[in-house]
Amino acid sequence: MTSETTPIVDETPISPIRQGAERRNSLEKHLQHRPEAQDLKNRHILLDTQTAPALQAKALELERQRATDNLKKGLQHRPDRETLIERNILPESTAAPALQGHQKELERHMRADSLEKNLQSRPAPETLIKKGILEEDPLKEE
Repeated sequence: MTSETTPIVDETPISPIRQGAERRNSLEKHLQHRPEAQDLKNRHILLDTQTAPALQAKALELERQRATDNLKKGLQHRPDRETLIERNILPESTAAPALQGHQKELERHMRADSLEKNLQSRPAPETLIKKGILEEDPLKEE
């Protein structure tokens, strides 16, 4: 074999599908369709900051520490459970949160049943008139 018959550099295309100008333009096509920097910032892929890249990690750490401090301060001033129960923010129940809805519904049905029972056992208006609790016809004008 001589060097004149065998090429020194292999010039066969890498991709048999894309050849020539199409292959050279593929990067350009991809660059045209890439998302804008603001879109990447909105999706939290890029950091939305004006700080130097060398300081971005420290700035992010400081921002997280500030958020942590604010949460701790807010939790320290949070009202206790008894105060929240008094304000009707939390239910007085000690049942698990998943059961509290069923407990509230059961209490409502129990109150309705009790009211219905008391209404059925109430005295007749004639009995109350005889005892002097009701007037015979309070709307009648004299």
